[in-house]
Amino acid sequence: MPFKSLGLHDDLVRAVKELGFTRPTPIQEQAIPVILEGRDVVGGAQTGTGKTAAFLLPILHRMLTNPGRGGTRALVLTPTRELALQIEDDFRDLARFTSLRADAVYGGVGFADQTHALTSGFDVIIATPGRLLDHMQRGHAKFGHLEVLVLDEADRMLDMGFLPDIRRILSKLPRQRQNLLFSATVPPEIAALADQTVKDPVTIQIGHRAASAAGIRHAVYPVSQDRKTPLLLEILNRNKTGSVLVFARTRRRAERLSYTLQHSGINVTRIHSDRSQSERVNALEGFRSGKYRVLVATDIAARGLDVESITHVINYDIPHTREEYVHRSGRTARAEAQGDAFTLVAPEEEVILRTIEKEMGQPLPRVVLPDFDYGKIAPILQRPEPPRKVFGTRTYGGRRRR
Repeated sequence: MPFKSLGLHDDLVRAVKELGFTRPTPIQEQAIPVILEGRDVVGGAQTGTGKTAAFLLPILHRMLTNPGRGGTRALVLTPTRELALQIEDDFRDLARFTSLRADAVYGGVGFADQTHALTSGFDVIIATPGRLLDHMQRGHAKFGHLEVLVLDEADRMLDMGFLPDIRRILSKLPRQRQNLLFSATVPPEIAALADQTVKDPVTIQIGHRAASAAGIRHAVYPVSQDRKTPLLLEILNRNKTGSVLVFARTRRRAERLSYTLQHSGINVTRIHSDRSQSERVNALEGFRSGKYRVLVATDIAARGLDVESITHVINYDIPHTREEYVHRSGRTARAEAQGDAFTLVAPEEEVILRTIEKEMGQPLPRVVLPDFDYGKIAPILQRPEPPRKVFGTRTYGGRRRR
């Protein structure tokens, strides 16, 4: 089915064509007609299946075919600044032949430009809940003409503790609006939120909610904790091509691991919650452009990192839930491509792995790397020490606004 057959505005069809997309993905094919009808939607699909365009295209069509009275007409709430920026980029790509305007509202940067976008009534606002509430408390946000609300990556927002903020925001929005809830997974908590937010929704589920996207080849590498770094280096050295995203559990482990990889000749950068916004943007842009082959990240990158050329996702530290495993692995095999998801698992992490496998309903294949020394520790890799860094004074134990 071509995009034109979905009934989209000619300017949007032209933009999609210039972006190189010839046919909609399953979530787009099912969701776009329903959203164009004005129905509320609860959409579940694995990461990398085109959820963003599934809600942006019909929203843009609505604005082009039914001019409003001015003011912000659509609000997209999303959990992280990276995802907010990615949605803004997607908006600009899809709206390139229109005069529609959007802006991303998130923490870690100044208020001035965001205040201008909110008070002057940009057509679409993409925001993280914490920063949007800051603007609302200052009287900057004007949503009197709001027509569409999107809750994107809703499961992640709940995981990050944003539910109270979301409820406060919803209480200040017009009651008459179209509600779209999109998420990679739809666990019971999201179903409960949907019951409170959407009205007579159409539920769209692409694939089994416990499964990863098609095109991903999974592998588990059993290894002792103190041999993870040498094994990771061996995997990187044996796979010389492609972009590799490596997940570490904490920002300190990400710092240490990136220093070790750099010390060993790997072209690497990193992102985590203690890096400034400019550092994170530069790291992501460098990774996208190929300046860096490897990006070490905490789960802050599990959402919002849209790099189609990632060939490998490597879990240096195993995720604790099936949902996080799905989100991490979904960073590869984007746009129906092929990709590899490797997980390094120490003996003490086998319990977590078995739980993930049970919930996914499938075992993950174990792999032993030929000719790798699983016993001897190379002296250079034992305990490299990165330069001492004083981390910020922010609280890491509880919920933090973004």
